[in-house]
Amino acid sequence: MNDGPKRVSIVTETFAPEINGVAHTLAQLVAGMQALGIEVQVIRPAQHRNDKSFHEPLLQTVTLPGLPIPGYKELRFGIPFTGRISSALKRFQPDAVYVATEGPMGYSAVRAAKKAGIPVWSGFHTNFHQYIEHYRLKGLEKIAYRYLRYFHNLTDGTLVPTRLQRDQLEAHGFHNVQVLSRGVDSQLFNPERRSEPLRRSWGATESDLVLLYVGRIAGEKNMELALSSYRRLRNADERVKLVLVGDGPELPAIQAQYPEVICCGMQRGEALATHYASGDIFLFPSKTDTFGNVVTEAMSSGLAVVSFDYAAGHEHIRSGHTGMLAPFGEDEAFRQQVETLSDSPNLLTRIRWQARQHALGISWSSIVDEFVQRFGAPTEKVTNDGNRKAVTTKNRASVQ
Repeated sequence: MNDGPKRVSIVTETFAPEINGVAHTLAQLVAGMQALGIEVQVIRPAQHRNDKSFHEPLLQTVTLPGLPIPGYKELRFGIPFTGRISSALKRFQPDAVYVATEGPMGYSAVRAAKKAGIPVWSGFHTNFHQYIEHYRLKGLEKIAYRYLRYFHNLTDGTLVPTRLQRDQLEAHGFHNVQVLSRGVDSQLFNPERRSEPLRRSWGATESDLVLLYVGRIAGEKNMELALSSYRRLRNADERVKLVLVGDGPELPAIQAQYPEVICCGMQRGEALATHYASGDIFLFPSKTDTFGNVVTEAMSSGLAVVSFDYAAGHEHIRSGHTGMLAPFGEDEAFRQQVETLSDSPNLLTRIRWQARQHALGISWSSIVDEFVQRFGAPTEKVTNDGNRKAVTTKNRASVQ
């Protein structure tokens, strides 16, 4: 740690206590850096009227005005106050800046950091260019992708959660893309939290099958595939339950069409962990996530995950051993994998145990160490003429 950063600024348009993959990942990185004695500054939009800047030991939070994101009302994008961001960086004197979101505030932060000579890295946490089609803006998808490439290539490097994502971005002209995976809290997400009283409240006995979904209930998450997988099993056995944990724009319609589906709303902490552990099969039907922390949380909780062969599923599931994978985009194959698990109780039991064993080897502490090393080791940067030259981010930059 002697050669590593002493101060790191993170610029993001979402952060805890908001519930989503980006906010969760950043919260883990911040907590991990604090544990290493690194001072962290978080620059983000205010989440509500009384959300003010504050200081804690090893953590400084700077809030800026924000506006709701269209189609995602629970999140806000930051207004690009470059001057205020520059002033915040000047006061904090970071060794490096990490920009986690690509909105107007993130772009202003990249400009401010580069002008001040501070090493700046970016994270590709969300496939916004794919989300666009779910919010009636499909014609803007190519424009959004070009902007994302331009944005990330302004930085010293881009961190992505999977090798597959790295390969895809590099094929589309993104420079210096590096993999930073995700960890899981295997003490919190633990099969021992399984609750028979909770299952009884769902109308499920120990021998009944509970399908579980955790996450945003929205079009970009491919909820119809989760529902059709459930319908197929339910038609054969009325004891099969589907439990949804989360909220989102599609929830009212699902509740109206499927009154028997158990909707538990947003859950946090130990309550969330108990909901995970009380399920049997975890459905991850999304085709747009860059990773999907819920996959490893479900595995750690001892569930058999059914996913497409991409994102966290591609990284952590060996089909038939630690979960079940379907070829990407093949909905019928996904439904068949769910059906295979429901028809094979011995296979289901074995996969659940093996998923937990795999998850025990995924720690956030090692991920935090990798993250910090990005700011203290030489990297390669592609210059305008296409050549690569070594740059170093270990020496503290002075802010002018």
